[in-house]
Amino acid sequence: MVMDINDKEKQIEELIEKMTTEEKVAQTLQLSYQSMSAEKFEETVQKGVLGSYLHVLGKDTEKYINAAKNSRLGILPMFGIDAIHGHALLRGATVFPSQLAVACTFDETLTEEIGHATAEEVAADGLDWVFSPVLCIGRDLRWGRVDETFGEDKTVVSRLGAAIIRGYQTDNLTAACAKHYLAYGEATGGRDSYDTEITERKAREIFLKPFAAAAEAGCDTFMTGYGSIDGTPLTANKRYLREILKAELGFDGFVVTDWYNYDSLIGGQRYSGNIEEAAAAGMNAGNDMSMNSPDYFEGALAAVKNGKISEATLNDSVRRILRVKQRLGILDGSRKCPPRSVIGCEAHKKINYRAAVESTVLLENNGVLPLDKKKIRKIAVIGPNADDWQAQYGDWTYVSHPDPNPAAEPTENIYTVLRGVKEEFTNAGIVYEKGCVIEEEISAAESDKLFAAAIEAAKNADVVIGVFGDNLKENGEAKDRAKLDLYGRQNELAGAVAALNKPFIGVVVSGKPLVLTTLKSACGALVQCFNGGDLCGKAVAALLCGNENFSGKLPISFPYDSAALPCYYDQYDYWHGGKYIDVPAGCLYPFGYGLSYSKFRYGAPEVSQKEIRKNETFELTCEITNESKTDGEEIVQLYFRDEVCKKLTPAHTLLDFKRATVPAGETKKVAFKVAAESLGYMSDELKNTVDAGEFTLFVSGDGKNFKTTKIVVTD
Repeated sequence: MVMDINDKEKQIEELIEKMTTEEKVAQTLQLSYQSMSAEKFEETVQKGVLGSYLHVLGKDTEKYINAAKNSRLGILPMFGIDAIHGHALLRGATVFPSQLAVACTFDETLTEEIGHATAEEVAADGLDWVFSPVLCIGRDLRWGRVDETFGEDKTVVSRLGAAIIRGYQTDNLTAACAKHYLAYGEATGGRDSYDTEITERKAREIFLKPFAAAAEAGCDTFMTGYGSIDGTPLTANKRYLREILKAELGFDGFVVTDWYNYDSLIGGQRYSGNIEEAAAAGMNAGNDMSMNSPDYFEGALAAVKNGKISEATLNDSVRRILRVKQRLGILDGSRKCPPRSVIGCEAHKKINYRAAVESTVLLENNGVLPLDKKKIRKIAVIGPNADDWQAQYGDWTYVSHPDPNPAAEPTENIYTVLRGVKEEFTNAGIVYEKGCVIEEEISAAESDKLFAAAIEAAKNADVVIGVFGDNLKENGEAKDRAKLDLYGRQNELAGAVAALNKPFIGVVVSGKPLVLTTLKSACGALVQCFNGGDLCGKAVAALLCGNENFSGKLPISFPYDSAALPCYYDQYDYWHGGKYIDVPAGCLYPFGYGLSYSKFRYGAPEVSQKEIRKNETFELTCEITNESKTDGEEIVQLYFRDEVCKKLTPAHTLLDFKRATVPAGETKKVAFKVAAESLGYMSDELKNTVDAGEFTLFVSGDGKNFKTTKIVVTD
């Protein structure tokens, strides 16, 4: 029997009435095995003093559930896991491409499928809460966690974030968690967890957009970031949590802090003098659950008993938590989980392969690609990331969290670029030489030996494939970097190979955009793979030989130089063009850029009417012709600019995007529905505002070559 909404609320209210104050506070507490042993867990949970447990895997989950069933009210904890790109903390589960890689697909359907596949594997492991997606906007490339984002644009982050949330929460498999609220990636200097110097107007115009989309998508939980806005820690920021998120956006799930945030209020941020004050500040501001602050329970309990947290405030937090547990089937024992056989299953591998193909971006091609497998007899594969599966995985896998295991052996599921090339080019002899290292300490003699071996292999090859990039030591939480250059002798190696005048393909496997000016000059073709997961190498090999076609576009801009930051695309026009005297203006590769084996020609965009009112909607259409002999998929991007505006606005801003399949020799008309209100800006009164006047609309497939038209908005 399915309960209606009134019955559900009644069940929750009856539970709250039965709870002691201790049991209520317990629902707001999350601990992990790092802060509580299995024995202590059993003792604690039976007392009803735990709302959630973090980072338990596999067979241990059942043991913890059985312990919780013996508590007075039998309310089970939620079991959370960091499944940022697949259930990757569990060895043998499907490791999907990172969020930044997935963003290269601009594919909402695929992103939702990735979310659902991840949820199936997480639920099959007995867990019910996914700490994903990351909805931070990655505009400062120095920040160590750029790889976790969907890129630099608010529209892309919003739409892909909402898509993966739908995937996570379909069939009530898991609860999603939108994080890190708010503007966590915009910290000063790209330094993790620092203060964010933005106004509320800017927060609403840019950084709040993805979280508003998440709330609209019904995301069950939000997580506060470590940082602060205008000097107030997000953990204690009533304006952004209670007033904007909960009241204004209507978010009815619950808010959890990030790891040790209450301790941070006392320590690093010096906002509170003790845990009682910190707990009161956080819950009163709008936090509902504490993540892994061991002393939080005692502090919050004291705050309630001393009147610093009201019973009504505590009940509201408990009510929100119980609602999510109810939806997941935790309260009434109706939760059903998929069989463990879905973990790493063939169906998920198919999704993963599509994701790896669609997320790979072709940056340069001077006629080198596609490679003809029938003609090539010898391939030299060189470079530090050619056979480094850990670099290919990136952060948030069993290699790096929660118990780093860098000595782990790869599973049979993993395809490095080297393995992919060997299995794809079966008629060619494959010679592999590493050539150089990224960060490891080796002697000058060892370095020279590696280098010379790679050059010798290249001399004797018909084609050279060099795989460069970064590794786990250079990416992830608390790994912010001031310089984005390729480490070690990678540029030197590329230059030496280029001097041989051989067909030379560069493949970059990295967590974030790096400075690729040397590779651009050295390579006849250049391919970007962000952390591509299990099947990255398989996809790359299929793309290099033309068995697959490139369709990926950059969701984030690449700089000419480490000093030329930030370089995100939607910046303002300035009197002097915003350029440096020693670095070219703009970006080496802009947002939206990516090549294909297909050749697409864009016709002039047309609008259904040249003049519209502020409350009206119009249609823009554009014909895309595939002038090649290769079927292709194009990501059609629609941008706009307000030609006269009462606030500074970017030179162009992404308005919409669509994937279009265009067979060889055919033409397809792509249509966009545009509401005039979407052409607005955030006013000083914090309202979306559309000024009457002329707007330019831009259509592009590469973020830099535009076809334009005009429209006039009237009152």
